[in-house]
Amino acid sequence: MTAKQRLILICAILSLGVVAVAAEHKDRRITVYDGTGIVELADQYIGTPYKPGGNTPAGFDCSGFTSFVYSKAGYKLSRTADGQFAELRPIKQPEIGDLVFFRISGDRISHVGIYVGDLKFIHAPSSGKTVEYADMRIAYWKTRYAGARSVFQE
Repeated sequence: MTAKQRLILICAILSLGVVAVAAEHKDRRITVYDGTGIVELADQYIGTPYKPGGNTPAGFDCSGFTSFVYSKAGYKLSRTADGQFAELRPIKQPEIGDLVFFRISGDRISHVGIYVGDLKFIHAPSSGKTVEYADMRIAYWKTRYAGARSVFQE
């Protein structure tokens, strides 16, 4: 084997290693967002109008808002409140950036927001309103609270 052939072989082997490392790196979820970062992202959309089925800054429904905010942080969530409730890890007490869920009527999970601390959350409430903060101590939310879920590691 000539020196030129050895050099080509070495370059080919090293190239395969770089491709393998790059492919492995692409599959990892790398994010700098923690709960506070999620809330900071969500806060940028205060005042955005409610839009049934909306999942863009032109207008959000509740689960469209949460899935949009989390997607900006690199997380993929289901598009519906009940889907998000089913897929995420249950937690006893929400922490900043976790999702809080509500049963507005009946047994079905039908509303979701992002917990911001101090028993408050940010959400896209309903037609005619805009993305806003709400207090979970208010009777309306307190009686409809169904639990919290988290995307973050334990």
